[in-house]
Formats: sequence, C-alpha cells, structure tokens
Amino acid sequence: MINSVDTRSVARHVEDAEHRAMPHRLYTLIFPMDNVRSRVLLGMKKRGFGCNKYNGFGGKVEADETIDEGAIRELNEESGLLATRVDKQGLLLFYFEDNSVAMEVHVYLASEYTGDVVETDEMRPEWFGIHEMPFAKMWADDERWWPYVLRGEKFVGRFWFKADQITITREELSRVES
Repeated sequence: MINSVDTRSVARHVEDAEHRAMPHRLYTLIFPMDNVRSRVLLGMKKRGFGCNKYNGFGGKVEADETIDEGAIRELNEESGLLATRVDKQGLLLFYFEDNSVAMEVHVYLASEYTGDVVETDEMRPEWFGIHEMPFAKMWADDERWWPYVLRGEKFVGRFWFKADQITITREELSRVES
C-alpha cells in the first residue's frame, strides 16, 4: 500500500514537512536472535530488491494486517520460523534519488520462535555471530545502526541513497526512548 496518510505510519512523527508529504510504503525487517549462542539469523536475498545482499527477513506490510503481523508473516514465509515474541527495535526511513516513494521500515528482533530454518525461493538463511556481521555484503546503512541493536537501544534512522542503492548521501540516526 502506498499512502502518505496510512494510519499505521509513524513517519510523520520524525520527518520534516518535505518528506512527510511524500508517499510512503510500509515494510518490516525482522532479525531472529539466538541469545544463548550470541547469533542472529540473516538471509541472503536470492531475487528482487536487495538481491545478493544479506539482510534480516521482511517485506511489504499488507493492507489487512498490523505492522507486527507483517513482520511475523514475512519471517515465516522467508525462513520457516514462526515468531512467538517480537520486539520493536527501530524505525528506518529510506529515500532513493530515483524513487518518489519513501520506504518506512519497522525493525524487529525475534527472541522466541518455533519451526525449522529452511531455504526459500527468496532467501538462503545463515546464522552469524552478533559481532561478526557480514557488513561488506549487506546494505550500507546496516553497519551504522546495528550497534544500537547490540546495546539494546531503540533507534530512528533516515538514510538518503543515490540511484546506485549503495552510496549514502545523507543520514540521520539517533537513539529514542520508545
């Protein structure tokens, strides 16, 4: 759903007037955590947007679901895991110079889940140590906000990318209380 007034959107609370007026598309990004072994499950994206990059699991929020429900659904579809507990960790807003629609990405951690990790048509899951992230094969912004996750801090980030989807031209990143 592309809608600048989607009632589920929270971007209006952190954006300036220029960017608030842009249409937004809601996305989720969820990271299953194995706290006992200090590791996180990432997926190598096999097709589509972000192909050949490691990332958390996620995608578009459907019109008939909450953002939390979207995160849980996407994790299950892309990894085989069913999250039984999710914790909202952050909010990321992405602006690409060749796209007039902003990406509003809600970031979650899943510390409790059931099921077996499976490879899907879209993702090839792989566990990584939380301090051994493959940042060279991830989105350029990930290395900037991942330390907030490690510290258990909630955050809001805004990133402006060139059309190459690699070069960050501007960024704003800060810790938030809730």
